[in-house]
Amino acid sequence: MKPSLVLKMGQQLTMTPQLQQAIRLLQLSTLDLQQEIQEALESNPMLERQEEGDDFDTSDPMADKEEAASVSNTPTQDTFTETTANADSLEDGEWHDRIPSELPVDTAWEDVYQTSASSLPSNDDDEWDFTSRTSAGESLQSHLLWQLNLAPMSDTDRLIAVTLIDCINNQGYLEESLEEITEGFDPELDIELDEVEAVLHRLQQFEPAGVAARDLRECLLLQLRQLPADTPWLSDAQRLVSDYLDVLGSRDYAQLIRRMRLKEEELRQIIELIQSLNPRPGSQIESSEPEYVVPDVIVRKHNERWLVELNQESMPRLRVNPHYAGFVKRADSSADNTFMRNQLQEARWFIKSLQSRNETLMKVATQIVEHQRGFLEYGDEAMKPLVLHDIAEAVGMHESTISRVTTQKYMHTPRGIYELKYFFSSHVSTAEGGECSSTAIRAIIKKLVAAENPKKPLSDSKIAGLLEAQGIQVARRTVAKYRESLGIAPSSERKRLM
Repeated sequence: MKPSLVLKMGQQLTMTPQLQQAIRLLQLSTLDLQQEIQEALESNPMLERQEEGDDFDTSDPMADKEEAASVSNTPTQDTFTETTANADSLEDGEWHDRIPSELPVDTAWEDVYQTSASSLPSNDDDEWDFTSRTSAGESLQSHLLWQLNLAPMSDTDRLIAVTLIDCINNQGYLEESLEEITEGFDPELDIELDEVEAVLHRLQQFEPAGVAARDLRECLLLQLRQLPADTPWLSDAQRLVSDYLDVLGSRDYAQLIRRMRLKEEELRQIIELIQSLNPRPGSQIESSEPEYVVPDVIVRKHNERWLVELNQESMPRLRVNPHYAGFVKRADSSADNTFMRNQLQEARWFIKSLQSRNETLMKVATQIVEHQRGFLEYGDEAMKPLVLHDIAEAVGMHESTISRVTTQKYMHTPRGIYELKYFFSSHVSTAEGGECSSTAIRAIIKKLVAAENPKKPLSDSKIAGLLEAQGIQVARRTVAKYRESLGIAPSSERKRLM
């Protein structure tokens, strides 16, 4: 087989650095985009943030360097010397008359210390909480260790308590058995099982109530024991949890009434007392940091029309610094001039990519609002089926671009803040030949379950029948899938004694 030269024709997509940057900025969330902008401002001297109320030139940042240089007129040394000489020749009285009451400065106190000043309470702010703004989330272990430091204990008991706290999960339960914990200690310490159990009982008196329990029964009993002695039905609740918790779990109320020899109304009040307890006491201690969502798009109704606008607070305005851009020379090929020319070109690309991102986001958000007016007017039940292909055809873009735009982008509406992907859903056929959104079906299921008889909750088959009566053809397994996605328990677990 001889080597030979073959001429072929073909097409190949080549992504330029500008296109790669535009795509990368397009898929960033608002918080990530702000961080990206901050990094660009710190690394590129040609970029600067354009604040509101600036009195300098706001011409097109993509203009040539000659236009940018024309606005950077700085005073010369001769002018400064002449001004100083004239000031020295004035008499004292005339000098004081010419001094303005407030001298202009480059920065203000609020500009330098804006973050610190904004976090301080105002004079009329009575609900300001210092810890809620400055403290980090506390873990359950640190909360228990804090209480342990306040409890008088011997060194051995304190060691046992620290070991037990390490074995408590985030829900507040002891994960390992006392025998395994006892075997884990150094044999030279001679720690016995009775000592570990005694320390465990002391930990079970800590807050939150029910912590360090080994199972659900013990957790509920610990919380019942900490209630006041005059609490109605307290002894009966303790008996039910101690002896018949499994029967209560199966919701066999008839058997409970027979075994405990109670009336239906009495059993209902006992169950209400038990339901007031927390089966996961550790969840009261929030260890995670709060996650904040900054909306990219704001939707509001004005004169019976829905208006869509970008959130200007989350979209900082950038421009090319005209002063630095004026230093770039066309015919100069020195290293410094080449560096400045490259920085100027990167700044223009970055600003253009931001503008393209905002325009694309605005187009997609406008089409979503146009398609989902029913949701904005009437809620989830009026949501229409929508897929990426529908928006892609409307704005003339590829589906992958629409997917990037709608990921981690949020819309602020009168009904709340939603991710753009929330407005997309599959469809189900109706009896009239139309289509119904899966989001609307979930809303209907949630409404049906909320209005059901607690003594006879609706089964998945019954819900499917009710939907079919409304013209929505949904299979029972589809109803079960939607119900589980809403976090609604099966009918056997929703049964209540009322």
